[in-house]
Amino acid sequence: MEEQSLPMRYFFYDSKEAVNPDELLTLYRFTKWGKSRSLEQIEKMLQGTSMCFSVRYDGKLVAFCRMLTDFVFRASLWDIMVHPDHQGKGLGSLLLKYVLEHPRIKDIPLIITYTSELSVFLQKLGFEQKEGAMLLLRRPIEYT
Repeated sequence: MEEQSLPMRYFFYDSKEAVNPDELLTLYRFTKWGKSRSLEQIEKMLQGTSMCFSVRYDGKLVAFCRMLTDFVFRASLWDIMVHPDHQGKGLGSLLLKYVLEHPRIKDIPLIITYTSELSVFLQKLGFEQKEGAMLLLRRPIEYT
């Protein structure tokens, strides 16, 4: 897939402070798996999340994902979402590249996510399917 260029009105963020729980609640409504999440649950989830990544278009939240990590050995990627009006434009790929190349994330050797919907999309970004999970292994894992 050839990457498309996006209009200059898309802005990428790597901070929890860039995410409003009310807007995030609206974005979850467009997913099969997040429709039942409450505002209170989303607020708690944000508090316990290591990093949030988001994209705004004309000031509106249009894409989001989050990461749980120790910032050294392991990370897990969760809640990858792009608003339906912004899908098919390469925004999801750009968001994930932003995440995976982020200075705090780029050296983590193992990133895992669990998804049945996004496996083809994630494989294009280097993830491999492993028993129900998608795995991005950047370096061999050493066990002692």
